[in-house]
Amino acid sequence: MTHSATSESRRARRSPANGGRRRQQGGKRRWGRIVLLSLVVVLLAAGGTGYWLYRDLDGNIKGVDIDKAIGDDRPAKLPTSGQNILILGSDSRAGANASLGTGNVAGARSDTALVMHIPQGRTRAVAVSIPRDTLVTRPACTKTDGTEVASAKRVMFNSIYSLAGPACVVKTVESLSGVRMDHYVEIDFAGFKGLVDAIGGVTVTVDQDIHDSSSGLNLTAGTHRLDGTQSLQFVRTRHGIGDGSDLGRIGLQQQFMLALLSEIKKQDLLGSPTKTYKIANELTAALTTDSDLASLTKLAEFGRSMNGVDPADMETIMLPVAYDKVDPNRVVAAEPQASQLWKAIRTDDDIPESAKKSPAKGG
Repeated sequence: MTHSATSESRRARRSPANGGRRRQQGGKRRWGRIVLLSLVVVLLAAGGTGYWLYRDLDGNIKGVDIDKAIGDDRPAKLPTSGQNILILGSDSRAGANASLGTGNVAGARSDTALVMHIPQGRTRAVAVSIPRDTLVTRPACTKTDGTEVASAKRVMFNSIYSLAGPACVVKTVESLSGVRMDHYVEIDFAGFKGLVDAIGGVTVTVDQDIHDSSSGLNLTAGTHRLDGTQSLQFVRTRHGIGDGSDLGRIGLQQQFMLALLSEIKKQDLLGSPTKTYKIANELTAALTTDSDLASLTKLAEFGRSMNGVDPADMETIMLPVAYDKVDPNRVVAAEPQASQLWKAIRTDDDIPESAKKSPAKGG
């Protein structure tokens, strides 16, 4: 922000109750890119000529029978060969996540939600980020234990996972968008940490000291080799840089994405069976997928179909949202932008610029 009057005006509109939540939205989009990159890496690795080396990793992948859980009350499949994948990033503190200083102690929630659309031809992709604080109508769902969960209006999107499970999240997204999800993939924070550690770290350069007590990151100005834990702190840092808003964090996350992509390319990971095995081992242990993808063979087949997609060229769009009139700490889908966005995905068309504008972002 270069104009002091504009800065003061924006600060005046923030309150302790809602300012942090509003600043978080942009950061979730960029974190989603990191989750998305992790998914693409393991899919491409599995899709290589030596994918048979990793068949012993099948047992790592957990599967969910989405079709059985939801039934036939779903949108129609795309009339083209395009694909839609719901990707969730889990913020659970269970297991390996316990030491990462993030998430909910009581149980996992969907910290990041991305609808990844791969148009016909599979040479490009777009990822639509659904803000976790979006108020939605949750449809009636059946949990894995057979328990029925009644429909409810104005529920926070990221609460659905912990209450009713992943199939209900898929059903909610399909109800919200009218878009059929062909696949479901979930990865937790520990999986991302494991990816960076398996690579051997990522090198970043910062031009100022960063000390963020919230994320736990402490870096001096200069070049650093970050391990998995430090990388998580790096992409989550907000208070330790700039004016404490999300602007600083967005810049760090974009910088980290470029550094991670550069590291993958430099090490030729996809051409190294040993290195790729380490990555695949970390990520498959952290993956939960729909039953149609829950094996290395199926992941390999899907990975090969995505060989033309360059993760560096993927477009990430936030679902257009507006601040809720009743509760300014929450957002709701903005119309007509949201409908325009979902229609473009349903018809496998280019997303119009008008559908990328979000009133909650002042755009």
